[in-house]
Amino acid sequence: MSIRNLSLAVGVLVISTSAFGQKKNETTASMERSSAYGYVMSGDMEAAKKRYLSAKTYVDLAAAHEDTRDNQKTLWLKGDIYSAIFNLGLTLQDVEMINAVGEKGIEEALVSLKRAFPMGNKFEAEIIKTVDDNRFAYNAIARKMYDTEQYAIAAEAYLGQSKYADCINLFDTLVIFNAAICYDKIEEYDKAAVQYERVAAFGYNGTICYVLASTAYRNAGQIDKAKAVIAAALVKFPSDRELLLETVNTYLTANENEMAEKALADAIAADPKNKQLHYTIGTIMIELGKNEEAETALNEALRIDPAYEDAQYQLGAHLVTWASTMKQEASKLGPNETAKFNELDKKSNEIFKRALIPLEKYIATNPNDKNVLTILFQIHRNLGDSAKALEYKKRAEAAE
Repeated sequence: MSIRNLSLAVGVLVISTSAFGQKKNETTASMERSSAYGYVMSGDMEAAKKRYLSAKTYVDLAAAHEDTRDNQKTLWLKGDIYSAIFNLGLTLQDVEMINAVGEKGIEEALVSLKRAFPMGNKFEAEIIKTVDDNRFAYNAIARKMYDTEQYAIAAEAYLGQSKYADCINLFDTLVIFNAAICYDKIEEYDKAAVQYERVAAFGYNGTICYVLASTAYRNAGQIDKAKAVIAAALVKFPSDRELLLETVNTYLTANENEMAEKALADAIAADPKNKQLHYTIGTIMIELGKNEEAETALNEALRIDPAYEDAQYQLGAHLVTWASTMKQEASKLGPNETAKFNELDKKSNEIFKRALIPLEKYIATNPNDKNVLTILFQIHRNLGDSAKALEYKKRAEAAE
């Protein structure tokens, strides 16, 4: 054999031996990990600790060498072993174990698992099990912390759970939403808003998460971000009542009353024949105590669709409540306030008369609605129409 060929053969032998050594590190790390897991199951935590730390030594060697550092098995083992050491260290309050993986130990574990998962199905089942085991562990911590009102720790545990899910391309909307709730409870509104916004973008819980994100940003004093969240949501859901209400509340919080009205006007201008939109704005105005504006919006919904039963009922109920409130105000006036009493009494009767129009249209198609029949009886009685009052009284009694 020539010197040249001999040198080549020696080189191949060296490479092969090196690769074999790194494969042995993988294998030893795997064996030590399995042994450690067995000790955990048997309750011998001291032995488990020794085995896990030994497993880390070998997996670190494999992860550092070019022959094995990108292997799916090495990546999985690193993610699993680092996670196990850190979590066992927390459970045992063992500083040595926590320090063994360092402050970024969990981050390294997550990166390794996330890299390993798409590499194929050879170790896919093992990766999924590692992820699921950690998700279960974090969920148990989160629920315990939540139940004991330790919301800051609960939030971090929920997010830890979501990070493991992300390693296998799962977006766990529920746990992220739970984390947001926890942050809300401890008034860390900026953190809550970020998590609400994440799940809102994913379509979780309809529009409510957009509203919660905006509200959290408002509570954090970040009005511009609140406006941005709602504006983006309204593009998708332009007629949604809760979004429109949050839009109004956001501008009112910023003392921009004109902008609040403009936001509603813009919504109408974009879709003027949308009866649901006018109805929604009417209900918002009721909630804001703007009686005239509420009546106008609900009447517009009925102009578009005279048979719109929800608007008939809502307009009638609004006018009855408005008129009744005015009657109560009049009853509290003193004996020297006759003129004001007469004025309020007259206005309340006018509003009661307007309430009859939508309510009588409603009852024509819902003849057995006992509540509406009773209200119609009371209105006609208050207005002095005894014949109509008696008619509706009998119908209400028959509807029982």
